[in-house]
Amino acid sequence: MIINEKKLDKLAELAIKTGVALQKGQDLLLTAPIEALPLVRRISVHAYKAGANIITPLFSDPDITLSRYLHASDESFDKAPNWLFNGMGEAFDNNTARLAIVGEDPLLLSSQDPDKVGRANKATSIAYKPARERITRFDINWNIISWPGKAWAIQMFPELNPEEAQSRLADAIFSASRVDGLDPISEWEKHNVNLKKWSDWLNNKNFDSLHFKGPGTDLTVGLAKDHEWMGGASMAQNGVICNPNIPSEEVFTTPHSQKVDGEVCATKPLSHQGSLIENIKVKFEKGKIIEAHASKGEEVLLKVLDSDEGARRLGEVALVPDNSPIAQTGLLFYNTLFDENAACHIALGQCYTKCFKNQNLTKEEIISKGGNSSMIHIDWMIGSNQVDIDGIEKDGKKIPVFRKGQWAQKF
Repeated sequence: MIINEKKLDKLAELAIKTGVALQKGQDLLLTAPIEALPLVRRISVHAYKAGANIITPLFSDPDITLSRYLHASDESFDKAPNWLFNGMGEAFDNNTARLAIVGEDPLLLSSQDPDKVGRANKATSIAYKPARERITRFDINWNIISWPGKAWAIQMFPELNPEEAQSRLADAIFSASRVDGLDPISEWEKHNVNLKKWSDWLNNKNFDSLHFKGPGTDLTVGLAKDHEWMGGASMAQNGVICNPNIPSEEVFTTPHSQKVDGEVCATKPLSHQGSLIENIKVKFEKGKIIEAHASKGEEVLLKVLDSDEGARRLGEVALVPDNSPIAQTGLLFYNTLFDENAACHIALGQCYTKCFKNQNLTKEEIISKGGNSSMIHIDWMIGSNQVDIDGIEKDGKKIPVFRKGQWAQKF
């Protein structure tokens, strides 16, 4: 693979200094595909230079994953390593920072038995709860970045040979992550200021709901009581200001789980746990999905929706302009971290409990304000240059928010 070593090192430095914002004396829990070892090694250097105490890397391997589907007993697919996720929860309780590197084959499990895929995903989602709760509460500083995995690159650029495809994907990741320039950290400081401008405007408006209108979409998304919009850099409960997602072009908040009505069509495919789900179309009534269809991967989608009671309700709504740098590439990444930053999106399942004016609410208080509870949190894209969005105030007055995929307001 031909990859720019300087940019790879800049990405590693950015992940530690701006992404996770690692503090002196903090432990770091790191997960990554085994293929991303060169990036993990660079991250480790910058982490220890920043004062990390102990770095613990956990690796995944596609061949080991596939061997389970080819050779494991049927009972295996209802199991998950609870001990591992309990340990993660304990680590987060002790202020361990979290850094995830993604870059796996988005279609790794596409030819496997959908029933086994669905059962394995459900078992993992249940077991992951101790770690997931602490992330969605934003207890600690965390970050996600990407590695240009070869299988992922081949899916994106099938017309190129594998080495050229991987190099092309690496360049796309560097560009979207803003490590092309001389000072990526400074670039992210400017970007965070711009995202805060929009989240501040939305918080000042304090809309009661948002109305999405476009081809196949006529959807009203009620917003949770006392919701707060966030985007870019945010302060975790431990006081550390970090950038959870690199890249990130979104501002997002918590919808009201009981006040979503209408129909919506996905504008991009969803790559979920090794399966591709295309042309999603769902109907909401009183917050709950009552009909769901997909032209490909519908069986996987339906199993996701049956994960638990909250899986058919929304936990996030996010706004991303159609002229975002990732959208302008014209690429479909088959990776939620990138594709969600190319279009407005919604997420099924667990809400971000940090997206309330009071971040110290109990579970019962969060639910009473409209927050959703679930073992899943899955983003999928509903925005495009054909989608308009209005903010609806409590008196019913409509304020243009997006027109033809762009912010309607000027500053």
